[in-house]
Amino acid sequence: MVWADTIKWCGDYAELIDQRKLPHEEVYVEIKSAEEMYTAIKDMLIRGAPAIGVAAGYGIALAALNGEDRASLERDIFLIESARPTAYNLFYTVKRMRKLLKREGLKPSLFVEEAIKIHEEDKKLTELLGEKGSELIKDSSLYMTICNAGALATGGIGTALSVFYKAKEKGKEITVFVPETRPFLQGARLTAWELKKNGIKAILIVDGAIAHIMKTEEIDGVFTGADRIAKNGDTANKIGTYSLSLSAREQGVPFYIVAPSTTFDLDIKSGNDIPIEERNIKEVTNFMGVQSAPENISVRNPAFDVTPHELISGIITEKGIISPPFEEKISEIEC
Repeated sequence: MVWADTIKWCGDYAELIDQRKLPHEEVYVEIKSAEEMYTAIKDMLIRGAPAIGVAAGYGIALAALNGEDRASLERDIFLIESARPTAYNLFYTVKRMRKLLKREGLKPSLFVEEAIKIHEEDKKLTELLGEKGSELIKDSSLYMTICNAGALATGGIGTALSVFYKAKEKGKEITVFVPETRPFLQGARLTAWELKKNGIKAILIVDGAIAHIMKTEEIDGVFTGADRIAKNGDTANKIGTYSLSLSAREQGVPFYIVAPSTTFDLDIKSGNDIPIEERNIKEVTNFMGVQSAPENISVRNPAFDVTPHELISGIITEKGIISPPFEEKISEIEC
């Protein structure tokens, strides 16, 4: 299999693939400061909850390397933390780094080591997610996903897409329907590119075709990633995931979430408490740089929605597959 190098540590700087330029160009950007990492995360040069968590670790490591004192490091940690509000892996990393600062003080080498450790852990987690999830994949079958939950969204081989990659390694033939995922087109630009690059048949569809395809094709299952999972199993993921889960329930298609334990927020009881990011309206009113809506039109651009736990067939973690009822089993997860 061929993986994208989403993020690399190069000794005293990080290197990220600029996901805004895919699939037309594979451009790598050097990140040399916490401020640059903050901008990379906020502007979606890098995206995907686990990848954001890894990037945050390297951003804080850069802050430690470049900072003059503890106060400046604390300011940079706060800056990184403020980059995006929904993906929990960002806050998981920040918590780890704050604990390290409290325990060890300003020792730059330790922050670099911790960031690398977070990255390596994510690689291992994605391998395990793929192994666990691929047990659910049938040979000669049809599946659907949404957004991008592959290597581009993690420090390893992906969350939802890792299931398909491991299934392919086991000799299973599959086809994946890929909604374009408006307005940022992570499905069209990233998932379709990634699946094709790794030899898995992908069929691109517009978001509005989800219910039709679900009804007319014999879809065997839906696998999506997650940006934050509440204690009761409610799951925030890319906008459109909730609608996809409703279509799956209507057609009797199993709907699975694939996420590492680092995505679970056990301090949040339900999806009602998950902050939902609203992004720039130009992502909706402009398409590929061309104005595609009336001037001064009112716009809502929520980047995520919440799928209620009642619509989820199972949550695939590195520790196994959690089946309903979720809350008691999720409470036992060590995050």
